[in-house]
Amino acid sequence: MADAHDPIAFELFKNAIFSIADEMALTIFRTTYSGVLKDNMDYSTGFADADGKLVAQGLTLPGHLGSVPTAMESIMRHFGNDMRPGDVFIMNDPFDGGMHLPDIFIFKPLYHGDERMAFAATVCHHSDVGGRVAGSNASDSTEIYAEGLRIAPLKLYDAGVLNTTIMTFIERNVRLPVQVFGDLRAQLAACHIAEKQFGQLVAKYGAAQTKAFMRETIDYAERLTRAALEQLPDGEWTFEDWIDDDGIDYGKPIRLFVTIRKRGATMVVDWTGTNPQVKGAINNTLSYTKAASYTGVRSVLPPGIPNNEGVFRAIEVICPPGTVGNGVLPAACAARGLTGFRMTDCMFGALAMMLPDKVKAAGDGGNTGVSIGGYHADRKPFVYVDFTCGAWGARPWADGLDGNSHMFANMASHSIEVTEAEHPIQLLAYEFVTDKAGAGKYRGGVPFRRDYRFTEEEGVLQVRSDRRDHRPFGLYGGSPGQPSENYLNPDGENRVLPGKFTMTVRKGDVFRHVLAGAGGWGDPLERDPAAVLRDVRNELLSPAKAEGDYGVVLDTERWVVDTKATERRRAEIRKARDWRETPKVQSHDPKPFAGAADRRP
Repeated sequence: MADAHDPIAFELFKNAIFSIADEMALTIFRTTYSGVLKDNMDYSTGFADADGKLVAQGLTLPGHLGSVPTAMESIMRHFGNDMRPGDVFIMNDPFDGGMHLPDIFIFKPLYHGDERMAFAATVCHHSDVGGRVAGSNASDSTEIYAEGLRIAPLKLYDAGVLNTTIMTFIERNVRLPVQVFGDLRAQLAACHIAEKQFGQLVAKYGAAQTKAFMRETIDYAERLTRAALEQLPDGEWTFEDWIDDDGIDYGKPIRLFVTIRKRGATMVVDWTGTNPQVKGAINNTLSYTKAASYTGVRSVLPPGIPNNEGVFRAIEVICPPGTVGNGVLPAACAARGLTGFRMTDCMFGALAMMLPDKVKAAGDGGNTGVSIGGYHADRKPFVYVDFTCGAWGARPWADGLDGNSHMFANMASHSIEVTEAEHPIQLLAYEFVTDKAGAGKYRGGVPFRRDYRFTEEEGVLQVRSDRRDHRPFGLYGGSPGQPSENYLNPDGENRVLPGKFTMTVRKGDVFRHVLAGAGGWGDPLERDPAAVLRDVRNELLSPAKAEGDYGVVLDTERWVVDTKATERRRAEIRKARDWRETPKVQSHDPKPFAGAADRRP
């Protein structure tokens, strides 16, 4: 048996545990049925100790970072003294450990003889769990009871025996039972892989040493986290941002407000002051708010810290019940992803005051959710679920990323060819959009648009998007990104659609979604003219915007910067700007932080 203090043996064990969680993720990727899993990769895997404390997380969604511990707490509360080899647990109830109904958790306790040693944990976003709208993800539901099948923490397998009653209830309440069952089997396969590989670890190290190393993996993460927090400045920082509306009360903005308090080796993330819960389905569970908070903090900590219980010990997250960040019954929460993503950006706003040289501006506000469902002529149902985001806010040292998933998501795009083969949808456009990125010394990420043509006779289109009235904020002089857009039949009637809606579409209808542009960082007049020229040549920026936003005058016949004209134009802009900003009455010192959320376009 290895020495409990042998650093080499511990490092080998730690990497083996992390590899198990990653292998679980790859197993789901290889065996799942639905596009939202095999393409979007909207799932997570983890490995917990015998008490349900997270030891390792697989290489998937940061958005689930806070979900597994909360779900495990629920399983332990209900079944802590009622477990045995062969048991498997299932749940999705947002008010008893879950997040929203499409996210179904599967947990399998792992045994050595009669001793429970660990848990294999998986959570997958299922393409449909019933409810009033195909995809079970509508933003305009007003209570949880309209959103689909709500599964309390239950035993799916009892000592190896499948609970056929649960499976029958699922089968009769979802639109695509073959797909849902296939995805559930992928989760079970991942747990089986974990059980096999963990058994090999126990055989190598012995039960006592395995438990000691798992404890040390958590303690190790806590030590690293606290040591990293010690290096950050102490203080208190607040930030406010707004969601446009909840899709029910149009035009009524929803406040997000965060306070970060840092003292020594601890941090508190406090969401007190955030809007009360709303009618629409964008209410968060506390676990998802925790995930957004942890993601923001982890972005400013060194790499290499394991994602496990040790991190959570050093970071306290507070969000009062009954708010949009911690909904209570009967809060609708199917579209809570929007709020989680926006809370992550809100965290960046507060952290940017704490660490101005490390934190990026707001991204596109994603992810946008698009669901299209209905029935073929033979009454066979179809459900297309897509989550899309693709523009990072500008960083203090570089432009925002173009076409890259939001930090909170780590998702990939659906294959256009597979989408068109499996669904009555054609993708007519998938391209970057000119003049949408926020200007700055470093510009925001450039967003893209997609055009979806519907080819079945009739279906239901559901869209969850934002960042129209309250654009992605820039930092320290950077401009906000341009707003998102939705259109029906852009080459015909070109009907402008709201940010959140559910509507009937018919054969030949085209839906266009344009992501919001990401915010910029720093004074646009300090941007390298060569970078402006490059963006214009790549059709990410027009010559007119190059001159208007950056003061850069281009000769587009020779594709060179007109240096003298640029110097004159920048001087004119600075003179006009200085005149506008000169205070007419002496006031207090200017704020050290500029470029906060732009409230209106």
